Amino acid sequence: MEKVYNYIELHQKKYLELLQRFLRQPSVSTTGLGMKEMVILLKETLVEMGFSIEEIATKGYPIIYGELAGEGRHTLTFYNHYDVQPIDPIEEWEVDPFSGTIKDGKIISRGAADNKGQLISRLCAIDAYLKTYGSLPLNIKVIYEGEEEVGSPHLSYFRKNYPDKLETDGIVWEGGERETKGPAHITLGVKGLTYVELRVRTANIDAHSCNAPIWPNAVWRLIWALNTLKNEKDEILIDGFYDEVVPPSEQDIEYLKNIPYNENEILSQMGMKGFINEVTGEELLKKYLYTPTCNICGIKGGYIEEGIKTVLPSYATAKLDFRLVPNMECKKIVKLLRKHLDKHGFSDVEIITMSGQPTFRSDYNNPLVNAAISASTEVYKFPPVIYPTDSGTMGVYQFCHGTEIPCVMYGVSNRFSQIHAPNENIFVEDYILGIKMTAALMDKFSSH
Repeated sequence: MEKVYNYIELHQKKYLELLQRFLRQPSVSTTGLGMKEMVILLKETLVEMGFSIEEIATKGYPIIYGELAGEGRHTLTFYNHYDVQPIDPIEEWEVDPFSGTIKDGKIISRGAADNKGQLISRLCAIDAYLKTYGSLPLNIKVIYEGEEEVGSPHLSYFRKNYPDKLETDGIVWEGGERETKGPAHITLGVKGLTYVELRVRTANIDAHSCNAPIWPNAVWRLIWALNTLKNEKDEILIDGFYDEVVPPSEQDIEYLKNIPYNENEILSQMGMKGFINEVTGEELLKKYLYTPTCNICGIKGGYIEEGIKTVLPSYATAKLDFRLVPNMECKKIVKLLRKHLDKHGFSDVEIITMSGQPTFRSDYNNPLVNAAISASTEVYKFPPVIYPTDSGTMGVYQFCHGTEIPCVMYGVSNRFSQIHAPNENIFVEDYILGIKMTAALMDKFSSH
């Protein structure tokens, strides 16, 4: 592998320029900004590398599928997404969010960490291996969707209608982190997600606030409803919410002891005084990775612009996400939420289900996990940090549930990459090491 690593080092500029080219092309699935152009760029790049590709139409944005034959009998699949989050609030960006700016050893741009840095690093690894040896040690498949940031609504369609394209010996999912100047993270699963919007309407139109003594206020109504969901101890008060929760296993707890979660650094970086309930240490990580959540993503209602407007709001909305742990079901959470609101006198609060993703866990012991651990140790010079599950959610379940296909996640971001936030970034060093990591993984997985 030294020849491949040397090639990557010598061609860093080329690989950085390719990433910048992708970062400078907007691809915001929420609004549609630049999505058609990104599909064209992605397809052209794959064809130039020698992939046979297919654009699979969905009711939303297309899934780009590609194959590249290698010498071995094994097949490895890379899943990534080509869409990114919106850039708001634009005024908090230090640079143009679609500039691909390199500053102080970082690449700052929307999509740098989530997910173009991950996507391009894997293509660069394939390129470096091909340029060094003329062929790959295994067969490669790539699956790129354009709707991950809006809940992956058509991944199940892809799985159902194109089962042959999912035939593989292992899947590398979209992303992961590296400790600063230290080991990489290898993640084996994800939490589930239920995303809903609550809507309250108390009148046909807004009114003058002089009517507040006798007319209902939609914002207050919504706040009172939200206030029934969780108490100040962060305990979720929905009846039955915790009934199906599976507690972490002994092995799950054992992995927590090797996770270097620098509490003081995180608190300082985020400007926080402490974590919820002042929890620390192993209990903090246990809560972080192995417990479900009820989170308010945002509230909208009434007048929030500059200046004064004495108004009585007639309509208010809130968006909530519930992160789920193994054995919890998305649809059941919505039913429990409906029952809870009705019980507390809020039957007028409408629930709109916007997205749902089940949990997923890979087996700890399989050839792909072993190859990833070996490759990571070789490239980063440290044994990796194993996360049995990620605290976030991705569409792994839709590909791997009910199959024997193992899945791992690793990537080029870091704990402070500011994913989904202004000034999203990755370190240049981590990007280059991520290229080497994928090259090493292909080599080691091919010989299992």
